[in-house]
Amino acid sequence: MDVILRRATLPDGRTGIDIGIRDGRIAAVEPNLQAAAPEEIDATGRLVTPPFVDAHFHMDATLSYGIPRVNRSGTLLEGIALWGELKPLLTHDAVIERALAYCDWAVGRGLLAIRSHVDICDPRLLAVEALVEVKRHVKPYLDLQLVAFPQDGYYRYPGAVELLDRALDLGVDVVGGIPHFERTMAEGAASVRALCEIAARRGLPVDMHCDETDDPLSRHVETLAYETQRLGLQGRVTGSHLTSMHSMDNYYVSKLVALMAEARLNVIANPLINIVLQGRHDTFPKRRGMTRVTELAAAGLDVAFGHDCVMDPWYSLGSGDMLEVAQMGLHVAQMTSQEAMRACFMAVTEVPARILGLEGYGLAPGCNADLVMLQAADPVEAIRLRAARLLVMRRGRVISRMAPVEAQLALPGRPGRVTFQASPAA
Repeated sequence: MDVILRRATLPDGRTGIDIGIRDGRIAAVEPNLQAAAPEEIDATGRLVTPPFVDAHFHMDATLSYGIPRVNRSGTLLEGIALWGELKPLLTHDAVIERALAYCDWAVGRGLLAIRSHVDICDPRLLAVEALVEVKRHVKPYLDLQLVAFPQDGYYRYPGAVELLDRALDLGVDVVGGIPHFERTMAEGAASVRALCEIAARRGLPVDMHCDETDDPLSRHVETLAYETQRLGLQGRVTGSHLTSMHSMDNYYVSKLVALMAEARLNVIANPLINIVLQGRHDTFPKRRGMTRVTELAAAGLDVAFGHDCVMDPWYSLGSGDMLEVAQMGLHVAQMTSQEAMRACFMAVTEVPARILGLEGYGLAPGCNADLVMLQAADPVEAIRLRAARLLVMRRGRVISRMAPVEAQLALPGRPGRVTFQASPAA
């Protein structure tokens, strides 16, 4: 073995597990591994997990908060308008610099795979070319997938039809769309059809911003499910956001969820952003605005949580912490049973890894030795504490370390340190 992690706790609840690593891959996962290695790391009962995965992000806009101004209303539409003001100011080098800075944040948080939408509604395709370069740069330590995203509308923006094809030719991995932003429902449905046909011809996945609105009559996900089946794309198509489902009639949803399950659609909810952007036209009661996570998962669909935005025209907060995303998703969806909270942890690890089709992801022998050790004893505690990522490994090499987080107390008659854990692991 090259490296052995001793006495780890795994997300499935197994404890006292040793993980042997050889040639960048996991070679053994068992208690009391009878082997030696030049480097042995004692996990002391802490949680060791595959890396976090963000299945929905916008890296072309990240860390641009305040340029050229801030979103004062906090609405989705002002964010879109603000992005339109920012686009002409973008430079190739600045997009790369901000994206690489964010990737550094991600690595420190144990986030080693990101699917980023990139706006193609720019004749220069500046952001596309910049992020293709970023993808090459970060490949040794982070998996970056790019989605060709016609943010101003595939039919609504002049030239988007040609620009999307050009973006795919430059090496973008996934076909995107935004049907609810087209001029009419009919054009929205036509865009879904055309974009899915492009994906089928090119053998690419689809990931579409779909029905990111409070309008219960925005039902493009129905068309997405139909086109998925018509073109034989089952399992390769993702509906992101789907917030209109929060406001839909329950009878219609009972039909819709069954159609989505037949098409084996993937779903990505973005709890941090949608809880902020949706319901802005409501007084009280205010809608939560997140899609029906528990119902969709119960129907057998893969449902992941995405971060969506960090310090950009739509969201002024964020730090690349997928445990923060899981924690918000847990609260908004009221997923508070032990089983449901563990499912929220899976929604930022294993489930998005499946959606992205990551090869070699996991904790079984033969998987890539991409691992994160957290200052927590189990997934629920990790979410509760937004636990420190003490160690991050990529292909068996440590690429990030963090000291354990603790408070030093000076209280009469009390111990001098506290880590806020319920477990004995320090």
